[in-house]
Amino acid sequence: MNRLHKDLNTLVDRVEAWEHGRVSADPYRQAFHLMQPCGWMNDPNGLCWYRGLYHVCYQYSPFNVAGGLGFWGHWSSPDLLHWQQQPVLLCPDQPWDLHGVYSGSALAEDDALYLFYTGNVRRLGDHDYINSGRGSNTAVGVSRDGVHLDSKKLLLENCDYPADVSNHVRDPKVWKQDGKYYMVLGARTRDGRGEALVYAAGDPYHWEHIRTISTPEPFGYMWECPDLFRVDGQDILAVSPQGIAPHGEIGQNAYSCGYFPLRGDFRGDYALGDYCEFDSGFDYYAQQSFEAPDGRRIALGWMAMPDSGCGSPTAASGWEHCLSVPRELHWKDGRLTALPVRELEQLRVNERAVVFSGSVRQTLARAADIEVEIDGDRFALVWEGAAAVRWENGVLTLAIEEPAAFGRTARKAAIPRLHTLRVLVDHSSIELFANGGERVMSTRFYPQGEHALRLEGEGRAKLYDMRAMETKTIQTGAR
Repeated sequence: MNRLHKDLNTLVDRVEAWEHGRVSADPYRQAFHLMQPCGWMNDPNGLCWYRGLYHVCYQYSPFNVAGGLGFWGHWSSPDLLHWQQQPVLLCPDQPWDLHGVYSGSALAEDDALYLFYTGNVRRLGDHDYINSGRGSNTAVGVSRDGVHLDSKKLLLENCDYPADVSNHVRDPKVWKQDGKYYMVLGARTRDGRGEALVYAAGDPYHWEHIRTISTPEPFGYMWECPDLFRVDGQDILAVSPQGIAPHGEIGQNAYSCGYFPLRGDFRGDYALGDYCEFDSGFDYYAQQSFEAPDGRRIALGWMAMPDSGCGSPTAASGWEHCLSVPRELHWKDGRLTALPVRELEQLRVNERAVVFSGSVRQTLARAADIEVEIDGDRFALVWEGAAAVRWENGVLTLAIEEPAAFGRTARKAAIPRLHTLRVLVDHSSIELFANGGERVMSTRFYPQGEHALRLEGEGRAKLYDMRAMETKTIQTGAR
């Protein structure tokens, strides 16, 4: 590892230690969601299982709470419950990534952990930074122990992408299938059309473009954070498209995050099914998935939305954003479902059973897990003075109220019959999983005072307080 990488990591250490007291005192720091030590967090990266540990990396700007020079922050865990903050794994220390190590993925082999990422370069001059002025470089870092970086290598530059593609190519997702390596990259064409570039290789270093996946009609101008995987026998192309025209419930936010069912073979004849969103709430973007050692397909997303206009009070304390809880994906009745990983149930304490008819008020811990069975034709879950979840006339509505909203209003999802609802609430987030995860809605919110909760309608509920995950943060000099 070169000297600049060591110096940058040392500088990050010092910034994190200096910010520690101010950040940790914030009442909106989460209990069971992964967060950065300080500064700015966005996309989850490098999700994998390697040498007995889960690894979760993320886009990280420790020096600027509004985003800036990008690193890969890094947490590891043996069980998704006990987390160790590791040294920054990727730093912008090469000519091909000097303006930021952007999003990507991990490939765990027997001999090494390969970290594929986008190296960002912005050139000086009169550029639009779409068709000129930006270097979008696909690179790989290699780590033998899963903690420290051993080497880096540039793989692809702008000139290696198809000629009709703009300078916006990023977010490599790499996997191994049928004895070969495959990579999918998100792209924007020069005429403003989103698509996914597919590359193949016989080893992790030598890549050839084999095809482009797109829709018959343009679907947004850029596809970010692509992911191609199989779950329960169904192939899925996941993307975060920018610039799609809102239609129905699709496109309630500035950008979208969803998937196409892929039929056929992505390497040959294929067809994309109808696009569905992963999450109908305010704050969920840039989802990435990986295969756990027991075969489960687990996904995490960034609990925010670019260019949303929504804010938060946490910047004053020196940090912004968090990741979603890990979610287990399944293919059921023609669509993906998502539920919190079962490990999180081990954080439950203080179970209370409630039978409600009419309106029942409960005092809830700031971190809680709620399971509800609904009997009637309408239902509401209300955090007094902060947020409300209402189901009536076949529509589930998540509404956030000021002063907890910071610009958020309401999001809707059509659910003709609501049978069950699982709700995870943390110090500054709500995640709803309806009918066994058929529909999901996630949001940040910033309530003041206690979490006074009302259940309205008819049904039964179980309420649990949630213990905080165990996290170990290494301070300056201990890395």
